[in-house]
Amino acid sequence: MLLGIGSPVVTRHPATAAQWEADAGIAELSVIAETADRLGLHHMTCSEHVAVPAGVAAERGGTYWDPLATFGFLAARTSRLRLVTQVLVLGFHHPLEIAKRYGTLDTVSGGRLVLGLGVGSLREEFDLLGEPFSGRGARADEAIVALRAAMGTTSPAHSGEHYAFADVVVDPTTAQAQVPLWIGGRSARSLRRAVELGDGWVPFGLPLRELTEMLAAVELPEDFSVVLSPGRPLDPLGDRDRAARALERVRQAGATITAPYIAARSAAHYIDQLVALREIGVEVGAAPAEQR
Repeated sequence: MLLGIGSPVVTRHPATAAQWEADAGIAELSVIAETADRLGLHHMTCSEHVAVPAGVAAERGGTYWDPLATFGFLAARTSRLRLVTQVLVLGFHHPLEIAKRYGTLDTVSGGRLVLGLGVGSLREEFDLLGEPFSGRGARADEAIVALRAAMGTTSPAHSGEHYAFADVVVDPTTAQAQVPLWIGGRSARSLRRAVELGDGWVPFGLPLRELTEMLAAVELPEDFSVVLSPGRPLDPLGDRDRAARALERVRQAGATITAPYIAARSAAHYIDQLVALREIGVEVGAAPAEQR
């Protein structure tokens, strides 16, 4: 099991964000990314919401940094750390738009992009952006297929019900021949979508027991990534045993990669926690990427 982190600062969800993150910016985030890179951790994350209605923000949070701008900056400050969009909402973008913008990111980062993709669940946001909410699942399925066809080549082509393109040049394309696609969600349908169309599954908001049952009900492809979070933020320095147990539980649940959130009082404390988490991870078999 590889060890990454759910990035602080960039997403301030009420369930995981700490007070210090409200005053933190790119300077603090850069030092955290550089530390994660030096420690050989697998990845950092950045999610996407364009415009969260004020009433919804109280429950889901309202701070969501743009992943393209954020990772473009962090790519220049790191050399090994993978950059994971967790997740891009497919209904907000044309597949060629993702292929061009994030293909460029993959190029400038030296092939470190992982595209986490989701169908989207916030109807109000779709309405604000003028995108259809109904039927988004079928459009997302085709968007994934079209996105596969659009990456890794400067002459992409796809013909489908919702998207069609040919005789176009998209340059630069990705540095990787095939960018890993992790599909987010919390339903059996999202897992099926991940198995059929993606390279991994990134569930959220489900108890480990239910996740274990869902994973046991499907045949996973070889080299398929199961990316699980322990849930509540871990406190490696304050409660080492709980952190170790949490990592072990997600490993036993079937995780091939884990990306915990980390409890901290400041950016400096977060970095100390990150170092301790890596040590615990090695002990329980959640090895840094450099050891795999």
